[in-house]
Amino acid sequence: MHFYKYQGAGNDFVMIDDRLLTFPAQDHTYISQLCDRRFGIGADGLILIQPDTEVDFRMVYFNANGREGSMCGNGGRCAVKFAQQLGIITDYTQFLAVDGLHEAYIEEAGKTIRLKMQNVQGMEQTPEYAFLDTGSPHTVTVIEDLERFDVTEAGKAIRYSPRFTEKGTNVNFVQKTSENALFVRTYERGVEAETYACGTGATACALFASIQMQMPSPIQVQVLGGKLQVSFERVGKDSFEEIYLAGPAEMVFEGNLPAPAEKK
Repeated sequence: MHFYKYQGAGNDFVMIDDRLLTFPAQDHTYISQLCDRRFGIGADGLILIQPDTEVDFRMVYFNANGREGSMCGNGGRCAVKFAQQLGIITDYTQFLAVDGLHEAYIEEAGKTIRLKMQNVQGMEQTPEYAFLDTGSPHTVTVIEDLERFDVTEAGKAIRYSPRFTEKGTNVNFVQKTSENALFVRTYERGVEAETYACGTGATACALFASIQMQMPSPIQVQVLGGKLQVSFERVGKDSFEEIYLAGPAEMVFEGNLPAPAEKK
């Protein structure tokens, strides 16, 4: 089976055309091995493009640990670009992900993928962090000198704290850099490490900044792997609609998958 490697602002994914439903999606060990950066292809996750009778395609996302994950924003943008490469769509699409229906636009001659996220309602606030769900669960903490901050240790402490023992959370650290711009770093569950970007995390930080910093839409988000933009309409105190995540997505390379190891 053929694979393609895609990246969106440094968030990288193994992409599989699974419209014939032949990929061994229940083999979590195999998926984890493919995502391994030393013994496999190397990626933050793996994405299957599967058929659907009502929309253009279905996106199935697996974390690097081999388990099916919640919504991945940059993965969704890469899936849209991949679907265009496969000839499934042109410059607009509607597709299904684990959190429901999404739509997306391919703009600027393919350089920008603009993905509509789910509406967000409510934000839990504590003295240490804010918590909100943007298709995936996220905590957000403000850090003054984020470039030198130990994201891995601090992120792991929140990720495995008693509050999130059952379902876990992605952990974001944010610094305001101008009147409409943020610098964001993220510790991702499922990867269990800092990643170069996180789309749902960038979205969570932008919505947080709208509430806590009175920052207007659109908000520019600098991540380790590039730049993203989050636009939205704020409805009431802590609810948001018409949320769009925009940024680059591109193919890096392609190849043939090794066969899964035979189970003894």
